Amino acid sequence: MKIRIALLALLLSVPAIQAQKKLAGNYGYKTECMGIEGDGSATVKAWGNGRNRSDAVEQAKKNAVRDVIFTGLLEGKQDCKQKPLIFEVNAEEKYEDYFNKFFADGGEFKNYISLRDERILDKLDRDRKRGRGSVTNGLILRVLRSELKAKLIADGIIKQ
Repeated sequence: MKIRIALLALLLSVPAIQAQKKLAGNYGYKTECMGIEGDGSATVKAWGNGRNRSDAVEQAKKNAVRDVIFTGLLEGKQDCKQKPLIFEVNAEEKYEDYFNKFFADGGEFKNYISLRDERILDKLDRDRKRGRGSVTNGLILRVLRSELKAKLIADGIIKQ
């Protein structure tokens, strides 16, 4: 009788475990602030999802810059939370052509990332997740916030 109950409990838990594994590939990880440097740049831990490691790392870089521009740094260390560079509602849609070009593969967004602190976090299981047909990688990098703000002002996206 005890064996049947244990077997039944095991069989009932297998679908829940499988569902949890599927969820990991679709979970939206948030960009975390790890520190603010003296020049105003932010060291962040960002996440990206892609078909392979290279795509996931590229997406993590885009996500880091996008979060600094549109959502600010709300996660991570308490003393380094920053407001977004753009407060305008629906700015990403309003300036869609500009931002599509800016965030294109090999686009200008790369000019606002410092690779000095770049560290791909795929050696630790907890920082690399595999979903069905995709890989999620964490990446530590520095976003050059002051230079990015100056670019958005010069291009007329942010009014001063």
